[in-house]
Amino acid sequence: MTKLRILGTGNAQAVECYNTCLTIENENGILLVDAGGGNGIFKILENENIELSSIHHIFVTHAHTDHIFGVLWLIRRIGETMNKGKMDGTLTIYTHKELAEFLIYVSKTILTKKVSSLIGERILFSVHEDGDERTIIGNKFTVFDIGSTKMKQFGFRMEYENGKVLVDPGDEPLLEQNYDKARNADWMTHEAFCTYEDRERFKPYEKHHSTALDAAKLAESLGVKNLILYHTEDKTLTTRKERYTKEAKEYFTGNVYVPDDRESFIL
Repeated sequence: MTKLRILGTGNAQAVECYNTCLTIENENGILLVDAGGGNGIFKILENENIELSSIHHIFVTHAHTDHIFGVLWLIRRIGETMNKGKMDGTLTIYTHKELAEFLIYVSKTILTKKVSSLIGERILFSVHEDGDERTIIGNKFTVFDIGSTKMKQFGFRMEYENGKVLVDPGDEPLLEQNYDKARNADWMTHEAFCTYEDRERFKPYEKHHSTALDAAKLAESLGVKNLILYHTEDKTLTTRKERYTKEAKEYFTGNVYVPDDRESFIL
């Protein structure tokens, strides 16, 4: 059984929900994808009964503050957990070269020597480039450069049980150059900054984002079966699930999910 747990659903400016991050879990372990913008990640993990000592894999998509600051907090706390003898094994952080160098530099600058000395020994960095393959928690991951014009960013295609596929293109629209990664996928997560109806209010296109309508049309054209919409604004939380779902279902014939923070799915 493979479980997808959406820990946070909000975009960079969201305060009523946590920034976008998630876990993928199976009998081989847990992969955390990004960690939000701060130490709020600890409360979410605690509420989800996820022990720090169980996190051995973190995939970091890009260097925006709402994705990496939580990672720095985790490096600190996981390092402390290791030093106390309460965690076995290693922590591997998967990311691109420039971001790995940045995280290592900041860690060695602001963290204690006792923690930063673990880098290269028990806190490891696995650096990838476009098209590289990795085996993480027993599943095949193919990473791809999403082609962002704002900041270098990677998404991934994960192949799991019986050839099923999950695609996570990061927090920008999936571009045509990567359509083959998502074609006929069983599951795809995709950012939806707002509804198309609210585009003038939130101006997603100015921020290189899309709407629920755009994501739905794309998923339909690619033959995706299940679409998860997140990385949204937080001004319409009370109606978000209903409105985003309704708009997407007008253009997408598969299953649409607009999760709240800490909502889970069996893939």
